[in-house]
Amino acid sequence: MNHAPHVLLWTDSTAPDLDALAAAGLSGRVAVDTLPRKEQPSAEQRARTEVLMAFGAPPGLLATMPNLRWAQSMTAGVEGWLALPDLPADLLLTCARGTHRASMPENIVGALFYVAKPYAAAVENQKLARWVPSVARPLSGSTLGILGLGAIGQDVARIAATLGMRVIGTRRRPAPVDHVAEVLPPERTDEVLAQSDFLLLLLPATPETDRFIDAKRLAAMKPGAWLLNFGRGHLIDDTALIAAVETGRIAGAVLDVFRQEPLPADHPFWRTRGIIVLPHIGGPHPQRDQVVADLFTDNLARYLDGRPLREVVDRAAGY
Repeated sequence: MNHAPHVLLWTDSTAPDLDALAAAGLSGRVAVDTLPRKEQPSAEQRARTEVLMAFGAPPGLLATMPNLRWAQSMTAGVEGWLALPDLPADLLLTCARGTHRASMPENIVGALFYVAKPYAAAVENQKLARWVPSVARPLSGSTLGILGLGAIGQDVARIAATLGMRVIGTRRRPAPVDHVAEVLPPERTDEVLAQSDFLLLLLPATPETDRFIDAKRLAAMKPGAWLLNFGRGHLIDDTALIAAVETGRIAGAVLDVFRQEPLPADHPFWRTRGIIVLPHIGGPHPQRDQVVADLFTDNLARYLDGRPLREVVDRAAGY
């Protein structure tokens, strides 16, 4: 390249990105603009930006950026980007897939312990100085079903197997996975539902996965099973889930993601006994900004050198 490409960091915390660019020796190879999320790029910024790093973009913006060649999403999910009516067909889009691996598997396993062990009840009884004998449900010997055996799912499988759990699951391209007894294609999801004592959702947000867990699939679940959703909020038919929990068809659900976030105060999830609402704590961790910055910096070096980028979005697949 015979010019310094203009990079726009459209985020509130740019220090990790700027430090990572400097440490990688890239500061002198690019011209960097920074912009808080609440502000809109100026006409001059839109005209000169070649590389964009952002959480997303509003409709109508990308069409005004004639030199934009690559956009790096700061999140793993890209449904907002793909829903843009003016998303250029030739725009290279990459995501932050994999940057949750430091925390999400641990938080998922924490949720398993929370629903299997009587710790929460013991804390409530302590407030009343009440001794209530209880028996913890063992995880060992139970079956964990994982819908979406990607990087996070495989990390969870490794930990679960160490706990003595049998792990099964689905993957778009079935192939053997360490610590997983059965890897099935998505069309055999019902077999996973029927066997799982705990069902973990890690599917991406695509048109095919909208309300994937509906009344029919909830009815196919093992009686007394728990549902854990750490994937995307739109994977679940909310009304159907509430009915399944209230009628005792399944034991309950731990939900970390929702169709609308923050979850509205009038949503029935808050008041449904057996549904545990988590405020999207699964993926964030104190070092995530640095992990995303490192990914972007590596990708920028690849971009400048004409090498393939990491975590390129497959538009046909939706993630």
